[in-house]
Amino acid sequence: MTIGISGPERKAPGRSAVVGFIMAAIIAAIGLILLALVADFLVDWMWFSSIGYRQVFWTTIGAKAAVFLVVFAATAAVLWTNARLALGLSGRRSRLPAAFGPPLAATAAAPDPLEFLRERLPWRIVIAASSGLFALFVAWGEVGNWSTLLRFIYQVPYGANDPLYDKDIGFYLFSLPALVAMKNWALLMLVMGALFAGSIYWIYGDIEDRAQRISPAAISHGSALLGLFFGVKAWSYSLDRYLLLYGDNGVVVGAGFTDVNVELPLLWLLIALSIVAALAACANLWVRTYRLPTAALVLLFGGALLLSGIIPAVFQRFYVGPNELEWERPYIERNITLTREAYNLNRIVPKPFPAEQNLTFRALEANKATIENIRLWDWQPLADTYAQLQEIRTYYKLRDLDVDRYWFGDTYQSVMISGRELNSALLPSNAQTWVNRHILFTHGNGVVMSPVTQKSGEGLPLLYLHDIPPVAHGGPAIREPRIYYGQQTEDYVIVKGTVPEFDYPKGKDNVYASYDGSGGVPLSGMVRRLIFADHFNDVNLLLSDYIGDESRIMIRRNIQKRVGTIAPFLALDHDPYLVVSEGRMFWMQDAYTTSEYFPYAQPVPGHNLNYIRNSVKVVIDAYNGTVDFYLMDSADPIAATYHRIFPDLFKPFAAMPSDLQKHIRYPEDLFLIQARLFQTYHMEAADVFYNREDLWQFPRQPAGDGVSSIDGITTMAPYYIIMRLPGEAQAEFFIMIPMVPSRRDNMIAWLAARCDEPGYGKLVVYEFPKEKLVYGPFQIEARIHQNTEISQQISLWNQMGSRVIRGNLLVIPIENSILYVSPLYLRAEQGHLPELKRVIAAYGEHVVMKETLAEALSALFVDDEPAPAPAATVESPSDGSAARRAQEALDHYNHAMERLKSGDWTGFGKEIGVMRGILEEIRRQSGSR
Repeated sequence: MTIGISGPERKAPGRSAVVGFIMAAIIAAIGLILLALVADFLVDWMWFSSIGYRQVFWTTIGAKAAVFLVVFAATAAVLWTNARLALGLSGRRSRLPAAFGPPLAATAAAPDPLEFLRERLPWRIVIAASSGLFALFVAWGEVGNWSTLLRFIYQVPYGANDPLYDKDIGFYLFSLPALVAMKNWALLMLVMGALFAGSIYWIYGDIEDRAQRISPAAISHGSALLGLFFGVKAWSYSLDRYLLLYGDNGVVVGAGFTDVNVELPLLWLLIALSIVAALAACANLWVRTYRLPTAALVLLFGGALLLSGIIPAVFQRFYVGPNELEWERPYIERNITLTREAYNLNRIVPKPFPAEQNLTFRALEANKATIENIRLWDWQPLADTYAQLQEIRTYYKLRDLDVDRYWFGDTYQSVMISGRELNSALLPSNAQTWVNRHILFTHGNGVVMSPVTQKSGEGLPLLYLHDIPPVAHGGPAIREPRIYYGQQTEDYVIVKGTVPEFDYPKGKDNVYASYDGSGGVPLSGMVRRLIFADHFNDVNLLLSDYIGDESRIMIRRNIQKRVGTIAPFLALDHDPYLVVSEGRMFWMQDAYTTSEYFPYAQPVPGHNLNYIRNSVKVVIDAYNGTVDFYLMDSADPIAATYHRIFPDLFKPFAAMPSDLQKHIRYPEDLFLIQARLFQTYHMEAADVFYNREDLWQFPRQPAGDGVSSIDGITTMAPYYIIMRLPGEAQAEFFIMIPMVPSRRDNMIAWLAARCDEPGYGKLVVYEFPKEKLVYGPFQIEARIHQNTEISQQISLWNQMGSRVIRGNLLVIPIENSILYVSPLYLRAEQGHLPELKRVIAAYGEHVVMKETLAEALSALFVDDEPAPAPAATVESPSDGSAARRAQEALDHYNHAMERLKSGDWTGFGKEIGVMRGILEEIRRQSGSR
C-alpha cells in the first residue's frame, strides 16, 4: 500500500519543476523584450513629439501593431490548432489500415526513448507556449510590411493601364506586393503547421521512419494540410501571371512572346492541376492512403517543372529564337515605353547640337556667366586645401563639399561649400571623457565657401566665408553659425545644462555659449532621465549634476538617420548639401519614392527598384533640428498615397521659404540613374533597340586621387554647372553629363537637367551630328598628353619635388560649340596643400595651358577676334610716327592684360580691339611707303 502511494508523490515534484522552469524562462524572456520595447517606445514617442510629428508616430505604431497582432494571432491559432489536433489524434494505432503494414503497437519492444516526452511534458502548456513563441518570431518578421499594408489600403490609382491585363498600374505598385506578402505568409504557416503536427505524431509513434508506417490520423491530418497547400499554390500560380511582367529573357524585360503565348496558358493549367491536387488531398481524408497525396505531389511539381520550366525554354530556343526580333517586337516596344515612363525618360526633350567650330572671343563675352562659373576646383584637392586652411582644430571636420549657387548682387555665382562639423571622437584620447563628448563639445561652427573658378596669387581658393565665427568676404552673412545637426554627428548631446558649452577656440582661450534654440527632447524629471539612461545604457544620465531641469537631450543628430526615422519609406539621395539662407544654415536632402513593381520596366543594376520619382525635398535646420517635408510631385501616385496616409507630414512646395527655393537642385543619384538607362532607352525603335545600334556610355577619363578605377581609367561623373543653353536668354544651374558611343571615345551627345525654377526638373539631351567627329573627353586627354609643351612641363614639375594632380576634364557647351577645360594642381611631395597652378583649355585642334582660365581662353580665341573698324576706334596719326603708335598699341595690350586678370572681359575685348586697330594702321602705312 505504501509503495502504491509513493510512486505518484515522487513524480509530482519533477513535473512541477519542469513546468516551473518553462514558465520562468518564458516570463523572463517576455519581460526583457517588453522592457526594451517599452523604453524604445517611450523614447520614440518623446522624440516624435518634440519635432512635431506625433501623428506620424501614432500612424506608424498603429500600423506596426496591427500587422503584429493580426499575424501573431493568426500564426498562433494555426500552429496551436494543428498541434492540439495532432495531440488529440495521436496514439490511435488500432485504426491503422492493412495497407500500411501491421499495427504499430509492439508486444516486446525495446524501451522507448521518447517515453519521457510523452509522459512527463505538460503538452497543453508546451503547445501554447511554443505556438506563441514561434508566432512571436513570425509576427516580428512581418512587422516590416506595415508600409506595404498602408499603401494597399490607401492606394491612389496611377491613371494608366498595363498592356497585357489592362489593369491600372496602381494595382502592381500597391496591391500586388501586399498579395505576394500574404501568400508567402500563408505558405510559411502551412509548412510550420505541418512541422508542429508532424513532430507530435512522431513523438507519439504515429510516424515511424524506419518502418515507413504512418497512422490513419496522421495521414488525414497531413492530407488536410496538403489540400490547403495546393489551394495556396493555385493562388500563387494566379499571382505568377502578374509576375510575368517582371521577367527578363535577355531581350525583353517583362512578359515576352513565350511568356504570353506559352507560359501564361500553362500557368492556367498549373492552377487547374493545383485545384485537382487539392481535391485529391481532401479525398484522402477518407481514403487514407499514401499513394493519392504522393500522386498529387508528383502531378503538381512534375507538371510545374515541365510546364513552367522545360516547355517554355524549348519553345523560346527553337521557335522564338530563330525569329526573335519578329516575335518579340511588340514586347520590346512595351518594355521601351514603360521603362521610359517608370524613370520619366519620356520627358527628356531631344534637340540637335551642330557642334560648330566658329566660337569667338565675342561669343565668350556674351556667355560671361558660363565662363565665370567653370569649375576649376575638384572636390578632392579642394577638400585637402580646406582641411589644411580651415579645419582650425583636430576635432573639426569639413567632411563633404557641395556645389551650389548664390546671387551676390547681380552676379549668379557657383560656389563650393562645406560645413565645419564637430566630431567629438577626434578629441585627444585623454580628453575622451563623458562630459566632453556629451556636455561640452556639442556642435560645429560655420561653413567654408569659395567660388568655383577664382584663386589667389598663390593658387589657393578665394574664401567667401571662412574662420570661426564665420567671416564673410563677398559671401552671405551668417547670424547663427552653430551646427548641432549634420552628416557626421552621431553621439547624443545635452544642451541647456548647468555649464555653458564650448563654442569655438580663440587664441589660447576658448569661447563658451549656451544653446537658446528649440531642438532636443526635454529632460525634466527623473523619469525621463531614467528612460534615456536605459535606452542608451548610460548611467551617467542619472548621476550627472550637469543636467538640470531645463536641459534637453539631442538624439538622432545625423540628418539622414533623422529623416529616415521619420519617413523610412522614402529613399534618400547620398549627398545632402548645406544652404546658407537669411543668416541661418539648413540642410537640403532629396528623397525618392521607389518601387520594384512597375510592369515591363528595366530594373536599375545594383538597386532594388524599377520606378523612381524625386517627389520630396526635405529641409533640416542645422541649429534646431526641425525637419520639413515638401511635396514636389503631387502627380506621383506613391507620394500621393503617402500623403493620404500621413496628411500632416507633407507640405506643398509653395510653402518652402522663397530663399530656400532658390537652392533646390536636381539630385545627382536620380540623374545618374536616368542617364544610365537613357544610354539604352533613347532608342525608341524596336529594331534599333534589339540590335543595340546606337548604344551610348559615359566617357572615359583618367582616374584621379581617391577614385576607384581599372588600369587608371574611370568613367566621368555628372557635374553641376552654370551655363546658358543655346537659344536661351540667361544662364541657369544645371547638372549634366556627356555621352559617347559604345566602345568609342568621340562625343555623341550631352544630357542636362534644369535645377532652377520655373523650369526645374526638365531634362534635355543635345545630340551631335553622327556624320561629324566631335572629340570626346578621353580623346582630349590624349591630345593634352601629346602636347609637347604641356607634357614637358608636367615632367619637370614631377622631377622637382612636387606632385602634379590633374583635375577632371569638364565639357562646357557654349553657344553651339564645345569647350574643354581642366585644372592642374601642384602639391609638395610630402605636403597636403594642393595649389591651383595651371588651367588647360582645348577647343577644336588647339590645346593650351596657362596660369589662369582667362589667359587660357585668350590664347585660344584672341587671334580669331575680328578687328573693329580703325576709324571707329583709332585716331589718325598726326606725325606719322610708327614708333609712337607701336607704344600706344603696347599700352593698350598691357591694359588688356590687366583687365583680363581682373576678369573684365568687356574691357579686355575693347583694349584688344583698339590695339589691333593700331597695328593694322601701322601695317597699312608701312605698306603704302
